Amino acid sequence: MEKKSIKKNYIYNTAYQVLLLITPLITTPYLARILGADGVGTVSFAESVVSYFTLFATLGISTYGQREISYHQDDRERLSAVFWETKILQILISVSVLAAYLIFAFTQNDCGLYLILSFNIIAITADVVWLIQGMEEFGKIVFRNVLFKALGIVYIFVAVRTKADILKYVFGSSFFLLLSNISLWLYVPRYVDSPKWKEIKPFRNIKSVFSLFIPTIAVQIYTVLDKTMIGLITGSEFENGYYEQAIRISKMVMTVVTSLGTVMIPRIGYYFGRGENEKVLFYLYRGYRFVWFLGIPLCFGLIGTAPNFVPWFFGDGYVKVVPLLGILSFLILAIGINNVTGMQYFIPTKRQNLLTITVIIGAVVNFCSNVVLIRIFQSIGAAIASVVAETVIALLQIALVRNEISFYKIMVSGCNYFMAGGIMLVALKLTGTWLTSSVINTFIMVMLGAMVYFAVLLLIRDSFFVENLKSALNRVRRDNK
Repeated sequence: MEKKSIKKNYIYNTAYQVLLLITPLITTPYLARILGADGVGTVSFAESVVSYFTLFATLGISTYGQREISYHQDDRERLSAVFWETKILQILISVSVLAAYLIFAFTQNDCGLYLILSFNIIAITADVVWLIQGMEEFGKIVFRNVLFKALGIVYIFVAVRTKADILKYVFGSSFFLLLSNISLWLYVPRYVDSPKWKEIKPFRNIKSVFSLFIPTIAVQIYTVLDKTMIGLITGSEFENGYYEQAIRISKMVMTVVTSLGTVMIPRIGYYFGRGENEKVLFYLYRGYRFVWFLGIPLCFGLIGTAPNFVPWFFGDGYVKVVPLLGILSFLILAIGINNVTGMQYFIPTKRQNLLTITVIIGAVVNFCSNVVLIRIFQSIGAAIASVVAETVIALLQIALVRNEISFYKIMVSGCNYFMAGGIMLVALKLTGTWLTSSVINTFIMVMLGAMVYFAVLLLIRDSFFVENLKSALNRVRRDNK
């Protein structure tokens, strides 16, 4: 099978993840005015409740399916069997969760609202994104999602005109998700044959599926744990507000680094399934280097530009977001390294139990750190706790496979980028002392930081940067011929 370009798949996946983050920025101001704070709050609460049901309906099937499909990209018969076993298991679990959800929905005062949101669970029964991801056809997913996201945005502005249209809004967001998932079935016959019902045993891999579900649950719990504990310990909505805004920005930037994980799972799984362990390690070390290459300038860039960026972006009263961003920016590096070891290595090589252990330990560390640090530093304490927990996870994961992966080699691969990033940060700090807060000045700082960072890498002839620069220039030359 001809292998797809990792660079193209990375760009596709990053573009989609950024689209997911940008879409609310387009619709939120409009919906806030039309539905009002109470209307938005009603929908937000209902969606949060449904999210627990969708979490159980999804189980660990998407990650499991993507991994197993990647093992059998070159074997259509085996791939077809894996697909149908996984899909039938997903349908059975989703239908069971849907039945429980409908019983719950009929007991609610806003029964109509909750019934419409059942489309979110029904959409999971139609989900085959994991098949396309396992085949490394990320372009198909992105183009389809962009189309339906665009239709969803248009629908909101056309159909939602008054506060009474709250059900129309919920219907649109849920229904377009379902249509989006159904549309991918057009690609299924390209990769999969009709099911051989006598050979299909959907429950044979339930243990593996469930083992991938446990770390997902753990991550979900301690993702919301910070905000819950800030509220309980400080009793301040302001502290939660500062933290929410800072974590949102850091996650948006983090997407650029972690998007590679989704792309690399099927590629590493493919080589692992063929016993080509040298290639597995080759791509793994390139993954670590990629995290340093992009993660360090993004981390240091946030630290350097936050004092200029925060005042004009958030407005008055958000000064505390600046130090929070400075701390949370280190999550880009910690989670980036976790993503390589945990998602790109443990999952494709069927060692998700190691991922589970480290994530649970991280959740415990996060909780204990929050108890102590939030009392002393409030929201800043929660930010420190998050960075500590993710760093512990990163170190534990590498320690567990220290006979296979060299910690020294990982750290050495980042030296050039730490040096270039440090010089960039100094340049940003010096520039920030005389530039006032504005959109234009933040843009100037971003451009300056990028030029300094890449200029340093060019001067020291960093092999990874020079290799990719030459590749990009050659591609441009070919396109211009």
